Amino acid sequence: MSQYNCDLLVVGAGMLGLAHAWAGAKRGLKVKVFERTAMPLGASIRNFGQALVTGQAPGPMLDLARQAHGLWAELGKAAGLALKQQGSLVFARTEAEEAMLEAFCAGRAQELGYRVELLRGAALDGLYGGRFAHHRAALHGLDDQQLYSREALPQIVDYLRGLGVEFHFSTLVRDVESGSALTTAGRFTARHILVCSGHDYQTLLAEPMAALKPSVCRLQMLRARLERPLDLQHAVLTGLSCVHYGAFADLPEAAAIQAEIRRDYPALEEHGIHLLVSPTPYGELIIGDSHDYGSDAAPFNAEAVDQLLIDLAEHTLGSRLHVLERWQGVYGSRGPGPFSVLRAAEGVTAVLMHTGLGMSVGLGLGERTVAALLGEAAWPEASPA
Repeated sequence: MSQYNCDLLVVGAGMLGLAHAWAGAKRGLKVKVFERTAMPLGASIRNFGQALVTGQAPGPMLDLARQAHGLWAELGKAAGLALKQQGSLVFARTEAEEAMLEAFCAGRAQELGYRVELLRGAALDGLYGGRFAHHRAALHGLDDQQLYSREALPQIVDYLRGLGVEFHFSTLVRDVESGSALTTAGRFTARHILVCSGHDYQTLLAEPMAALKPSVCRLQMLRARLERPLDLQHAVLTGLSCVHYGAFADLPEAAAIQAEIRRDYPALEEHGIHLLVSPTPYGELIIGDSHDYGSDAAPFNAEAVDQLLIDLAEHTLGSRLHVLERWQGVYGSRGPGPFSVLRAAEGVTAVLMHTGLGMSVGLGLGERTVAALLGEAAWPEASPA
C-alpha cells in the first residue's frame, strides 16, 4: 500500500490547476485538488475564455498554444463543453492597423505556419450581413477557440470527478513541503505537489515566488447586450491588440500603431485598453479590457475607463450596447517570462502564469509539466532553449 494519500496533489482549481489534474488523471494517477473558495473565482472565470493561437509569440508560447488547441478539442468533446471553434476576428480600424495585419500575413504567418486569412472587400463586407463593413480589414484566426468560462470550469470539474479526481473546495492549503500539504481539513500526503495559485503570491512558497518579482494585473470587464442583435460566433479583437500580443508586438509595423495610439487615443494607452469581445451562449458579450498593475488589485473601478471600453466596443460592433454586469478581472503578471515553473523543493513545484493567457496555453503547460514530473519529458521553459 502506498505511503501517500495521492500521487498528485494540486493547489488551485482554476484553469491551470484543472489542466494539471486532467494530465495526471489521464495517466492513471490518483489526484486530489484543493481550492480555498467554494467554486473557482479567480482569473479563469473572470476573463474572456479565449484560447488563442493566433496572438501567441513565436517560440514556447506558440508551441504550447498549438498543443492546447488539440487538447481543448479533446476536452470539449469529453466534458460536453460549448466550445466555439469558428476562430477569432482582429479588425483593422485604421491604415496602420491594416498595414500590420497585411505584413503579418505576408511574413511571419507564412514563415511559422499561423493559420490565418486576411479578409477585405467582399469577404469583409459579407461578414455577419455587412455588420463590420466599416472596418478596413479583418484577420481571421482559424485556430482560435472560445468558451464561457463561468459555465465551462464547473463542467470540467464534474468531468474530472468522473475520472476519479477528488476535489476539496472551501479548503485552504496553509503550507506545503516535500511529501505533504497542511490544509484546513488536515494534513495530506502526496508524491507530487503542484501549486497553481494564480495571483496569490503570499500564502504558499512566498519567498521563492517573491524572487520572481511578479505583479497583479486588474482589468475592468463588462457583460452587455447589443441594441442591434448580433449572433456573434467569433472572438473579436482590434488592431489595438497588436501592440500587446507577442505574435505582432515586435514587428516594425507595431511602432506605427503605438504612435497612433499615443497621438490620437492617449487615454487608451494610459489605462492599457485594447478591445476583446467574447460571445456568451445567451446572445450577450463579455467586453474588456483595461490593465492596471500593482502588488494588489485595488477594488475601485473608474467609470471613465468603462466608458472608453463601451465607446470602443460600440464602434467596433456597429451598435449601441446595454451593460448588464460589471466586474474586475485579475491575473498574475510581470514575472521573468510569460510563465514560471518553479521547482521549490523535492516533489513541490509551482506553476504560475505571468500573463492573461492561461486559457490559451494552460492545457499544454499542464500536459508538459506532469510529463516532466514523471520523467517522460523535459521541464517546460518560457524561453527557447
